[in-house]
Amino acid sequence: MYKYKVAIFYVTAAVLLLLVLIYMIPAGILLQAEKVIVPLYPSEKSQENFFLLIFRNLQNPLSVLLTQIVLIILVARICGWVFKKLGQPVVMGEIIAGIVLGPSIIGYYFPDLMGLVFPENSLNNLHLVSQIGLMLFMFSIGLGLDLRVLRAKAGDAIIIGHASAIIPFISGFILAWFLYQPLAPANVSFLFFALFFSISMSISAFPVLARIALERGIHRTKTGTIVMACAASNDLLVWSLLAVIISIIRSGSLASASYTLIFGVLYIFLMFKLVRPFLQRVGDLHPTRESITKTIVSIFFFTLLLSSLIAELIGIHALFGAFLAGAIMPENSKFRSLLIEKIEDIAVVLLLPLFFVSTGLRTQIGLIDDPELWKITGLIILVAIAGKLLGTTLVARIFGQDWKDSLILGTLMNTRGLMVLIVLNIGYDLGIFSPEVFTILVIMALFNTLLTSPLLSLINRIFKATDNKVASELIQTSKYNVLFSFANPSMGRSLLRLAHGFVKSMNENATITAMHLAPSSEFHQYSLKEYEEKIFEEVIDESTKLNQKFSTFFKASGDIEYDITEIVNKGNYDLLLIGLGQSIYEGNLLGKVLGFTTRIISPDKIINQVLGKESLFGQNPFNPKNQMILSRSNVTVGILIDKGLTNTNRIIFPVMSDSDILLVKFAQKLIKNSNAQITIIDLVGALEKNIPMKESIKRIEQVAPNHINILAKTPMSADLLSQHSLMLISESSWIKAVESSYYWLKEIPSTLIISVKSER
Repeated sequence: MYKYKVAIFYVTAAVLLLLVLIYMIPAGILLQAEKVIVPLYPSEKSQENFFLLIFRNLQNPLSVLLTQIVLIILVARICGWVFKKLGQPVVMGEIIAGIVLGPSIIGYYFPDLMGLVFPENSLNNLHLVSQIGLMLFMFSIGLGLDLRVLRAKAGDAIIIGHASAIIPFISGFILAWFLYQPLAPANVSFLFFALFFSISMSISAFPVLARIALERGIHRTKTGTIVMACAASNDLLVWSLLAVIISIIRSGSLASASYTLIFGVLYIFLMFKLVRPFLQRVGDLHPTRESITKTIVSIFFFTLLLSSLIAELIGIHALFGAFLAGAIMPENSKFRSLLIEKIEDIAVVLLLPLFFVSTGLRTQIGLIDDPELWKITGLIILVAIAGKLLGTTLVARIFGQDWKDSLILGTLMNTRGLMVLIVLNIGYDLGIFSPEVFTILVIMALFNTLLTSPLLSLINRIFKATDNKVASELIQTSKYNVLFSFANPSMGRSLLRLAHGFVKSMNENATITAMHLAPSSEFHQYSLKEYEEKIFEEVIDESTKLNQKFSTFFKASGDIEYDITEIVNKGNYDLLLIGLGQSIYEGNLLGKVLGFTTRIISPDKIINQVLGKESLFGQNPFNPKNQMILSRSNVTVGILIDKGLTNTNRIIFPVMSDSDILLVKFAQKLIKNSNAQITIIDLVGALEKNIPMKESIKRIEQVAPNHINILAKTPMSADLLSQHSLMLISESSWIKAVESSYYWLKEIPSTLIISVKSER
């Protein structure tokens, strides 16, 4: 009845509309009889007119900006992915993307294309939008600063942090004396040039530093706590100095800057003593996600915008105001975490890449075309490393840190990245830096940041570090050790039930480790601990019901599949259990096209296709992430297709090739530990010809009679499959079933696909 009502409504509406048009259009034409109608656009062929319209719309400022944003995000994501694979922070790839789209590469080789995408009259719009992104980013940096850590770690950590700013500042000031004559703009005084050059050498990239520490697990160590406090104290000192320097430069002299400094101090005092207590009260009254309404969020955004405006008006800089607004937010970690979540995605994913391109458009590597300029670039890089890395290392060693921790502190504090680019852009806007100096300092910032990960790896190698400690005290070579890695809690529960089925009766002769690796880009220091507790909550609850002991391992990762295989290969594990992930590309035509394209351009897929491990056009039995783990793992891997696995009591085991004999030992473990009933389906008569497999099954039956039922050449009916809680199948048989599109695949219960590797 409902369908008929809908049909009647739309038919009636269409008829009424048609009648109105038939009557009103002729009547309207009569009204224009005395007017001279001029066509809005020249009369041309419809096709030409359509393409002319598209071209005209592309020149619209909004269309230009949207085109730029789409291109920027696309190139930034690609470059970020490449750098992630190289073991570098994603943000470095995004910075490189900005340089690629600028005059150094695209502008140099394809000037017409750059002129089309980034016309001169559009750059102001791009720059303004990027500044909004920077304000949000600096606000999140202020939110990320935990002033309680500074108070708790007052003393050595603060001294080391200040030293990491003061020593590079001094060395930078001395170097500026030598560089002023050949490089400084003609209308800039030595004092202004030296001050800005020195502050550029002093700053550390707190967000990049924190991300690297997170990915390497350093944040859990004593060194990690110290480096966070050092970075926080460094940021506070450097940004305070920067505010003073900007006020001096904008005022023209120290005397003129006195008013700016006085109002700046008053502004900071009011923010901490008046605004902060009010915001703290708001935070105390609204501590949960549910209680933070749009009105509450608007209060904090109003504070951000007002603080930025005041800082800009009194002559400091809007970015300092945004940073300060973040720093005075309520100290409740959950509250800060919620605010960061609301801001970070839009700021980091959408708006920040615009800043990188804005920086890239100013970076002209072609200007460094003189050997002398390259020598100066090398000298600046050496002084930057000596001042920051060696200076921090020596001060840390003097204040009681061992050599390894001191070197780690120095290396992390030498990370420049995004924060230096912000300072350099401010200097460029103020006219302090010429295009040549700006480009040289961008190269310095990139080089020093790219140096961080390799140096940390070298330090760990020299000191024989063991960063990937995965409950090593529980893992012994004489035990049967199972590691399962899960992405979501429900899969974690099912994988624990499955692992329990393999070791239930082994007591102390087996270990289970539950591992969750999360993308490091999704976290900050406030949300990490809370997330870790929440992600293991369901698994711990399930372990209590099963009375199964297990250990947990959590790590923030920049490359999850790589880290899973590294951990399992370096540990003494016998079995790795993972879930079969769902592809975002399945379910519709567009998704399938995108998924196919993704498979073609995936470097890992291309390598496997060249080696003949995969076909390009065949159906994919596993998603790319599972395939990557299978190809890299040296340990037997079990992939679970979870359809609500509750137990491992009734198992169906289809035999489709001679290689399936390797799965008999897993069936034996399930019989021994779970008292499982196994139904073996000999689909192609392979069991009759495979004498070793028949003998293995007979030996199991002698120890555990009435646990194995063999059905020869019996079809896999829906009724038969529904009687079992789990299907056990080899990797080769699964691939054969998927590629042959066997009808029974739609009816399978929870399924464990096992890829057997050599025993340890």
